[in-house]
Amino acid sequence: MFDVKIKVLKRCIHYDLIKEYENPLTNPCEMIIGDEYISINGKKPEGFCNNAWKNVGEYVKKLANGEENFFDGWMKNKKSAMISCDDGFRPVSFYIEVIE
Repeated sequence: MFDVKIKVLKRCIHYDLIKEYENPLTNPCEMIIGDEYISINGKKPEGFCNNAWKNVGEYVKKLANGEENFFDGWMKNKKSAMISCDDGFRPVSFYIEVIE
């Protein structure tokens, strides 16, 4: 089994959508661009967002188990993926890759 690095690459905040549709949050997303997490044995890293893990975790587990080349050559590095959380107000993009 491989360890997998998860790096926060980009955050978007849709203020117009938040203003129109969202109730105020007491704990909005706390992911910071440049943060890195290491998944060991395909498990969620300490401090990683539970909601984001719902999207990222599936691919982390597959990479940890040796799967690669998702979507027929989508990524330059076949042992990686670019996955975003599904928060429509504050989506975060994660680059995940096998650590060799």
